[in-house]
Amino acid sequence: MRRLGTDGPLVPSIGLGCGPMSAGTPDPDRDAVSVATIRAAIDAGITLIDTADFYGTGHNEWLIRKALREAGRDRVVISDKFGALRDPAGRFVGIDARPAYLRSAVAYSLQRLGTDHIDIYRPARLDPAVPIEDTVGAIAELVEAGWVRHIGLSEVGAQSIRRAHAVHPIADLQIEYSLFSRGVERQILATCRELGIGVTAYGVLAHGLLTGAYTGGGEVGHLPWFHAGNLETNLALVERLRPIARARGVSVAQLAVAWVLSRGERIVALVGASRPGRVPDAVAAAGIALSDAELAAIEEAVPDGAVAGTRYAAPLMAMLDSER
Repeated sequence: MRRLGTDGPLVPSIGLGCGPMSAGTPDPDRDAVSVATIRAAIDAGITLIDTADFYGTGHNEWLIRKALREAGRDRVVISDKFGALRDPAGRFVGIDARPAYLRSAVAYSLQRLGTDHIDIYRPARLDPAVPIEDTVGAIAELVEAGWVRHIGLSEVGAQSIRRAHAVHPIADLQIEYSLFSRGVERQILATCRELGIGVTAYGVLAHGLLTGAYTGGGEVGHLPWFHAGNLETNLALVERLRPIARARGVSVAQLAVAWVLSRGERIVALVGASRPGRVPDAVAAAGIALSDAELAAIEEAVPDGAVAGTRYAAPLMAMLDSER
């Protein structure tokens, strides 16, 4: 168990990222598997549940509500994001973190989730048109009213973290962090440590590359890691991790998750299990304590800066305050 923030919630070191459950075309059969997966995760002790109101335009929150009917609301910590706008076709059309918008957004999220409070509420991205003090101040009013318990941030840089934390204590920063994505180590991680802010790492398996099971299957347009020329280099890096994982008796994916958890006692890793049978693998990763020799071998296999390509295409990278 790890504490998010100085006075934030106590959560397991592994959280369940539910976003992939709402990707693609709606499917009732897949929904049933997703609900079963959420329940299996909770029963296994993975009680941090991460979602967003724009995952499936509300569908993801509805799945969590359905899962919690039997699993129980009081057993979980719900982390929810707002602010990413989509059109009816599901296309991303901008960011809105205005106080008036977020007050409306939280009302809809509470209804879809079927709860009277959200444990951690956060803007998905920094809105360049709205001072972060205004956004955090409005969420702080929701905390005062009891609709929200704690405030989180997502993909913001060190300066924005300090400005937000000066308005109201921040529980955690959600940011991409993996062996393939280490920009957080330049300044952000140290800032969070200084201020007592937790880090909830997503993308710990590098969009599937660090599972050790990805062998190709077409480029992913917004992810340069998968582009021709980059993919071959990146898969070769994954292969360098395989003997280290084999020697420890774990999968490459579990090794990658354990590495992220080794980076600090306030770091939590979000994993996206797609079916109940995947939950035990995620739980097992939390129990892997890497030795100094293993950590050195991992660093040698995948040194910082060895990955080919940026983590997102240029237009999406430009929206990340964390990359400035």
